[in-house]
Amino acid sequence: MSSSAADSEDGAESDAPALEEDNLSLGARKPGQNQVNGGHEEPQSPSSPLDLLLEEAYTDGDEVGSSEPTSQKYNTSHCADAESQDELSTSALNSTLQGAGSPDQSPSIPDDTPSIQGSVLSSLGSSAPASHASGSRLSPTPSLRPFDRRFQSRLASSPLNTPRTLSPAFLTTHSRQSSLSSQGFKGTDEDQTPAAPWEVVRWAKLRKVTGHVFSEVGKRSFGRPTCISVSASIALGTSKGIILMFDYHQNLRSIIGPGSKAVESGSITSLAISADHTTIAGGHANGTIFTWDITKAARPFLHLQPLETIQLTNRKSDAHVSGVAVVHLGFLGSRHTALVSADDRGMAFSHLATRGLGAVARTVKTARILGRYPSDLAATDKPRKPSSVLAFSPLPLGNVERRSDSMGLVAMLTPYLLVIVSTTPLAQTQHKMVRPKDIAAHGAMSASLAWFPAVKLKRVDPHNSESVSKAKLVYCWSNLLTLMEIGEDSTAGSEANDKDNLPSLQFRPRSKWKAEETIVAVQWLSRSVIGVLTITQRLIILEDRGLRVTESFDLIQKQIYHRDVFSKQLQPLVEPLDEEDTSMHGVVADAFYMSFKVYKGRVFLLGFNDLSIGTLSNWADRLLAVMEVGDFVGAIRLATTYYNGGTDRMTIGLPEESSLRHSVVQEKLLEMMSASLKFAFGKNRNAGDMQMEKTQLAELAKACFSACVSMDDIDFLFDEAYVWYEEGSIEAVFLETLEPFILDGEIVIVPPSIVKSLIAHYTSQHLEGRLENMLCNMDTATMDIDQVTALCKQHNLFDALIYIWNQAICDFVTPLVELLSLINPRLMSIENQASSVSASKMFPYISYVFTGRIYPNGEVLPEQKAVRAKAQLYWFIFSGKPINWPKAGGKAFLTQSNSKPEPSFPYLRMILRFDASSFLSALNEAFEDAFLNGGSDRLIDKREPWVQNEEDNLGLSTNRQHIVSILLDVLTESDFTSEDIVYLDMFIARNLAKFPQFILLSGTSLHRVLVGLCDFPAKEIADDCQLSVEYLLSVYRPSDLESLIPLFKQAGFFRVLKSIYRSDKQYARLLETHFDDTEAREAIFDCIGDCLRPRADLNAKQTREVIVVVESHARELANLDIVQTAKSIDLYAPNSHGVLVSALGDSPNKQYEYLRVILDRASLGQERSQLSTARPAHAFVEQYVRLLCQYDPRHVVEYVNDLESGELQLGNVLPAMESTGIIDAAVVLLAREGQVRDAMNRLTKHLGTLEAALLGLLDAAGESPDTANAKEAAEDIVEGLQKYTRVGVWLCQGQTKMLQSSKTSRRNQMGISPESKKDLSTEELLWLELIDTTVRLTRNISTAHRSLSEESLEEAPQVPSPATTETINTTKLIVNLRSSVQEIFTALLNATTSSRNSSGALVSVDDCDVSFLRVLRAFLSRASAFSPSLSDLRAVLAGVFSAYSYEESLLALVNSLLDKDLFVHVAEATELRQRGWRPRSQACGGCGRKIWGSGAGTSVWDAWTQKNENDENKRRRAILIQQQGEEANRVAARGKGKAIEEESNQPRGKRNSALNLTSKDEQRTQKDESGAKEYMGPLIVFACRHTYHRKCLERLQQTYVAESGIKHGFEEAQLQCMTCK
Repeated sequence: MSSSAADSEDGAESDAPALEEDNLSLGARKPGQNQVNGGHEEPQSPSSPLDLLLEEAYTDGDEVGSSEPTSQKYNTSHCADAESQDELSTSALNSTLQGAGSPDQSPSIPDDTPSIQGSVLSSLGSSAPASHASGSRLSPTPSLRPFDRRFQSRLASSPLNTPRTLSPAFLTTHSRQSSLSSQGFKGTDEDQTPAAPWEVVRWAKLRKVTGHVFSEVGKRSFGRPTCISVSASIALGTSKGIILMFDYHQNLRSIIGPGSKAVESGSITSLAISADHTTIAGGHANGTIFTWDITKAARPFLHLQPLETIQLTNRKSDAHVSGVAVVHLGFLGSRHTALVSADDRGMAFSHLATRGLGAVARTVKTARILGRYPSDLAATDKPRKPSSVLAFSPLPLGNVERRSDSMGLVAMLTPYLLVIVSTTPLAQTQHKMVRPKDIAAHGAMSASLAWFPAVKLKRVDPHNSESVSKAKLVYCWSNLLTLMEIGEDSTAGSEANDKDNLPSLQFRPRSKWKAEETIVAVQWLSRSVIGVLTITQRLIILEDRGLRVTESFDLIQKQIYHRDVFSKQLQPLVEPLDEEDTSMHGVVADAFYMSFKVYKGRVFLLGFNDLSIGTLSNWADRLLAVMEVGDFVGAIRLATTYYNGGTDRMTIGLPEESSLRHSVVQEKLLEMMSASLKFAFGKNRNAGDMQMEKTQLAELAKACFSACVSMDDIDFLFDEAYVWYEEGSIEAVFLETLEPFILDGEIVIVPPSIVKSLIAHYTSQHLEGRLENMLCNMDTATMDIDQVTALCKQHNLFDALIYIWNQAICDFVTPLVELLSLINPRLMSIENQASSVSASKMFPYISYVFTGRIYPNGEVLPEQKAVRAKAQLYWFIFSGKPINWPKAGGKAFLTQSNSKPEPSFPYLRMILRFDASSFLSALNEAFEDAFLNGGSDRLIDKREPWVQNEEDNLGLSTNRQHIVSILLDVLTESDFTSEDIVYLDMFIARNLAKFPQFILLSGTSLHRVLVGLCDFPAKEIADDCQLSVEYLLSVYRPSDLESLIPLFKQAGFFRVLKSIYRSDKQYARLLETHFDDTEAREAIFDCIGDCLRPRADLNAKQTREVIVVVESHARELANLDIVQTAKSIDLYAPNSHGVLVSALGDSPNKQYEYLRVILDRASLGQERSQLSTARPAHAFVEQYVRLLCQYDPRHVVEYVNDLESGELQLGNVLPAMESTGIIDAAVVLLAREGQVRDAMNRLTKHLGTLEAALLGLLDAAGESPDTANAKEAAEDIVEGLQKYTRVGVWLCQGQTKMLQSSKTSRRNQMGISPESKKDLSTEELLWLELIDTTVRLTRNISTAHRSLSEESLEEAPQVPSPATTETINTTKLIVNLRSSVQEIFTALLNATTSSRNSSGALVSVDDCDVSFLRVLRAFLSRASAFSPSLSDLRAVLAGVFSAYSYEESLLALVNSLLDKDLFVHVAEATELRQRGWRPRSQACGGCGRKIWGSGAGTSVWDAWTQKNENDENKRRRAILIQQQGEEANRVAARGKGKAIEEESNQPRGKRNSALNLTSKDEQRTQKDESGAKEYMGPLIVFACRHTYHRKCLERLQQTYVAESGIKHGFEEAQLQCMTCK
C-alpha cells in the first residue's frame, strides 16, 4: 500500500518542483531541500515535520559511508549575495580539495570517500595532428595531371579528434557486484568503472525511535516491532499487540493497546492510518481488528471480532475466522469508519461502521469480497487449490476529486489472480486478470502492488495533453512487474457530474518489466518514480514512462525485517517440485511489505535492529557530492548533462520541459564554473607555483566550453574564463580548447582580441594550417578586418585571407590579384620566390567561385552573392587589357617586367603560363554552371542593384562560346608548349559534346583538335586524350575518318577504334582491335560471342572473316583463358576445334585442358546447354584419352565408361593405357568390344607384373636404406593388387550376367551341349583364371615371407628381421591379399547360387551354366598339379569358408532383428487401431437424429449384435474349410463358381449354416427395398470425432458438390467430414 498517495489534501504534481525557491549553493545544502516529492505533494518547506525529522536524523545519527559529522556537510547557511556565495563556494572547495594538485600533498582520508586521485579529472591533452607547412601544398610547376579532376575543400570539418571525455562521477551500473550501496565508494582499479560519489538514497537511522523500540527495555515492555505505517506520525506495531506512535521529532506520543483486549489478541500483523490522520487500525494474529482514535487511545474506537469455528456453519454475518491473522488493512477514502482487510487464508472483507454515540452504539456491517470460508470448502466435493492474499491495497485519494473515489476500489493479488473490487455501494468485481505465463519458471512465489491516485498536474502532460493524471497501479508477480492505468469513462451515466452515477472504469496495462530476481515489495517514490525491492534486498529505481532502470543498489546491510507469512498456507503449490511444470514455484518468499513504506518521497525501512529513513538524491545533491570529492570538472559536466536533459530527469527531480529545466540548472552551472575557476587559479597564485597540472586545467576549460555552448552563453567564456587563463599565463590551453568548438561550428563568433591571440599562438607554434581552418569557420562580422588581414599576409595565411575578403568585404578579385602577385615577374624577388607555391591556391579558389561555393569550406554561396562573384572573376580573368586595381585610386596591375608591352588578355596568359592544366580543369567545372548559359538575359533584366558599370556588365555577359574563342586565340603553339595545348584540346572536345547548343566551331578546328589529341606528350594523359576523342566523335563525324584511323592506332586509342568498327560493322577488324588492346583482353570472348552468336547480324562472309581472325590468334586465346576459349569455340565455331588443337601441339597440358572442356563436361560440372551438342571427332576423343592417361589417370575408367561403343579405336589408346599402367580402363574397353579373354589375359599379366615387383621389393627390403619409401611402395602395390582383383571380379560378373541373358545361344557358340557339364564354360574359365592367379600370387608372397623370416632367424635368432618388422609389415600385406581371395570366392558364390536374369526372374543353381563346385574342383585340380601338397592352400580355404560362416551368422542376426522390430510396430499399430474414437456428440451431423446413448433406440445395439454374428459366421466358415482338408483347398483354389456348384449339392440347412450365411444386414437392406422404414446405413466416425449416418454423409457431399461445383477431394468412395471441410 502506498501511504504517500493519500496523505496530502492540497498537494500538486511534482514533476517540476518549485526549484526557483531552492537556496542551494555550491558549498552548502540542507537535507530535504528541493527534494523530488511523490506525485501530488508540494515541496516541503524547511520547517516541515519531514525535514525536521531528516535534519534531526542526519544530525544525531552518523551517515553511513562518511566518518565526518553530517552537520558539517549539510548545515551551512545560504549566502546573501553573489560575492559571499562565491567566497563560500571557494571555501567549500578548499575544504574538500586539499592536495588536489599533486599526489604527494594529498591528505590521508580516514573514510572510504574517494580523493581527487580516485576520480579521473581529465583526459589527455590536445591530440591534433601536426600542421602542414605551406611548402607541402600543390606545386606551381605545370605537370601532367588528370584533366577532369574536381577541386575539393582541403579543410576538414574538424582535424582534431579530441574526445569529450565524461567524468566518472556520474557513470553508474546496475549489476549487484558494482551496485551503489550506502557504505561509501572505494577507489576503483583501472579496468573497472568508477562508482558515483553520491548516494542514490541518503539514509539516516532514527536513533531515538530505535532506542525506544529496539532496546532491551523496549522489547520487554512493548515487544518486538512487526510492522510500520507512516503518515503524519510514525506507527509501529509490536509482537505484544501494542501500537507505538512517534512524531517527527522522534518523540513517543502515545502507546496504544495496554490494558485492553488488544494485548490478548496476539501480535500486530497489519497497520493502517486514516486519510485525516486521526484514526489508526491494527490487525492482530487471532483475526481481531481494533481501530483507535489517536487523541483518545484509552479504549478502541471499533472492535471487530472474528468468528469462532462453531459459528461458521450457521453464521449470520461475515467476519474473519478466529485464529487466522489479518495481514492487510486499509481505510477507504477519507472515512475513518470504513476499512477493508484481508487474511493469509485468502479471504478479504469490507467493514462499514454506522454513525452513533460511541463504540457501544455503533454497528459494523462486514461484507466478504474475496475467498470462501473453510466450512464452505469442506462442503464441496471438488477440491480447491489453496490461496492467500499476497498483496492488498485500497485506492488512496488524490488532490483532485474523482467520481471513482466513492467506489472504494481495492486491489488484491492472489497466487492466481489480480482482482480489483469496488466496495461501495455493493461489492462488485471491476477487473480480473490471471497470472501471466511469462514469469520466471520455478522462481520464488511472491506478489506486491501499490496505487498512485489521480492528481492535478501543475502543467499539462506533454504525452497526452491532460491536466489530470490517471490513477496508476503497479503490481508484481514473482519477477514480472506490470504498470496499469485506470481511466474513467466520463460519458457513462446520464450526467457526467452526477455523483450517484458510478463511472465506467477502463483498465489498460501500459507496460511490463522483468527483473533478474523475485520482487517482494513495490512503492511509488513519486508520480513518475517507482521503488522496487527484490528478494535479495536490492532496491531498484524505475521511471514509470518506460519502466527503465535508473538506479540500483543493495540494502542488505540494512537487515530489513521480513517474516514467513504465506508458506504454510501455500505449501501444496511449492512441493513437490516438478521440473516440467513451470507453474510450480521453488519456494514461497518471505513478506517484506510491512517493512518497506514510502511517504512524501521518503523511504522508511523497518529493520531487525533499527528504523531508517532515506530520501532519493536529487540533481543538486549529486552535484554537491561530486564537488565534495574534488571532481569539479565532473560536476560541471554532470550539470551540463542535466541542462541538456541527457539523464533520468524524473528520478533526479528535474522538469521534463526544457525551458523550465534550463532556468533551474543554468544559474547553478554558472556559479559552479566561476567557483571552479577561482579555486583552480586562486590556489595556484596562493601556492606560488603551478600545482594544478596543465591537463587538469585543459579538462576544466573543455567542461566550461561544453557547458557554455549548451547554454548558448559564450560571453562567459571570453569575458571571465579567458581572463583567468590569461592571467595565469596559460592562455594557450584555452585557445587550443577553443579550436575543436570552432571547427565543429559550435562557436563562430570570437572577439578580436581572442582572434589576435589565436593567430599569435598558432603561428608561434608553426600551426598555420590549423589556424587557417579556424579562421575559415568563424563569422567575419565581428573581426577587425585590417588587423586580421595584415596578420594573414604576414604569415602567408592565404586561405584565411581569401575567406575574409570574400565574406567580410564581398571582394572576390583582390584575393586573385594577391595570388597572381606571387608569380608576377615584375614583383617577384629572390626572397619571395618560395611564396609562389601558395599561388597554386588560385585554382581551387577559381573553381569554388565559378561553381558558387565559399572558399575554402565548400558551403553554397547565396544566389545574388554568387552571381556577383562569378561576374567579377570572369571580367577580371578574361579582360583584354590591364586594369587598375583597386578601382578607386589603384595602379594598373601589369604582368610584364622591364617595361615590355602588355599582351592581350594579360591575366589569362599569366594564369595559363603558370599552370594551364589546373586552370582548364577549374574552367571545366565552371562550364557545368548555368551562369554561362546566357549573359544577355541578365543585361536586359537588371534586378541586381549592384550592377552599376560596364565592367560588371561584361562579366555578366560572359558565355561558353566567348571563353572558347578567347582560349583558341591565346593558346597558340608559338606562345605555349604542346603540353598546354593538348589540355585545351581536351577541354574543347569534352565541353563541345556536353554543350553543343552553346559552342560552335568549324570543322577545321575540330579536325585539328582530333589530330592534337592523338599526339599527346606523355602516357600519363593518354587515357584522358582517348576519352576526349570519344566525347568529340559522339557529336562530330569527320568526313575523312578513315585517314584518322592510323593516328588512332598509333596513339593506342583502342576504344575509339572499337566504336568506329562496331558502328561500321567491320567485325573482323573489331576483333583484331580487341587482340591488339592488351589492357582489355577479357573483352575478347564477349566480342567473339557478340559476333558469332546465332542472332548476330552478320552475313556468311563476315562470319568467315571473324572465324579466320579467331583461328589466326588461336595461341593467344589459349594463353589468355584456355577454358573460356574452349567454351567459346565449342559454342560458336565448333568446326575450328582442329585448328585450335593443332595450334596447341607443343603444349600437351593446354591440349588436355582444351579437350577436357569440350569432351569431359562431367568433370567440370557443366550442363549440356552450356556447350555445343555436336559430337566431337573420334580423333579428339582418342587424343583426350591419351592425355588423360598422362594427367589424370584415375579419371580414365570413369570417362571410358561414359563413352558410346565405337567412339574409340582400341589400337590407338591401348598402348598409352598400358604404358601408364591403367589396365582397368583397358579391361573395360576390351570387355565392351567382346574381347573378354584378351581382357582377362591383360589383367592377369598385369597382376603378375605387380607380383614380381612386390617380391623384388620384399627381397631388397632388408638392404634398402629408405625404409619409409619401401614400406609405402609395398602398400601401394598391394592396394593395386586389390584394385585389379576387383576389376577381374567385375569382368567375370559381367560375363556371367550376359550368359544368363542369352543362355542357349551362348552354349551353341561355345560348342557345349546342355547335357555335358564336364568341361568348363568360357565364363567358368574366366573365374578359374582369376582365382588361380590371385591364389598363386598370394601363395608366392607367403612363401617369400616365410623364407625371409627363416633366413633372418638363422642369421640372428634373437633379433627380428628388419625386413619383416621395421621395414615392411608382410603379415598385414598377406592378410589383405587373402581378403581379396575371399572376395573373389564370395562373388563367385553369389553369382552361381541365386541371381536374376535380364527380365528380373530368379535363376536357380540348376539353370545357371556357371557352377561354383565345378570351378572349385578345377581350381583344386590345377593347384594340385603345381603343388602336390595342399598345405599351401589351407589358409586360403580356411579363410574362405570362415567368411561364409560369418556371413551366415550375420544374416541370421539381421533377420531376427527385423522380425522383432516388425512385430513391435505391428503391435503398436494394432493397439492404436483398437483404441477407437469417442464421438463428439450423440446426434448425426447430417439429419440430427440421435445415433447413440439413451433415446437412440436399438439400432446401434442391433448393428453391434449383427457385427458379432458376422464375425462368428466368418470364424465358423474358416474352421469348416480347414476341416475339409486338401479337397476343400482344391475346391477353393478353382474359384468361386465351381465351389458354389459343389456346395449346391448339400442340404439347404447345412449350406446356410456353413458357407452361405446371409447376414441380417443384407436382410435389412432387402426389407428396406420392399418398402419398410429406411435404413440409414452404418455409422461413420471421423478423427475429428464428428459422426454421421453413411447415407446422410453421402447426401451432404452430393449437395455440396452440386452447389459449389467443387469435385476435387470428393471422389467416389472417398468420404470427408462436412463439418470440417
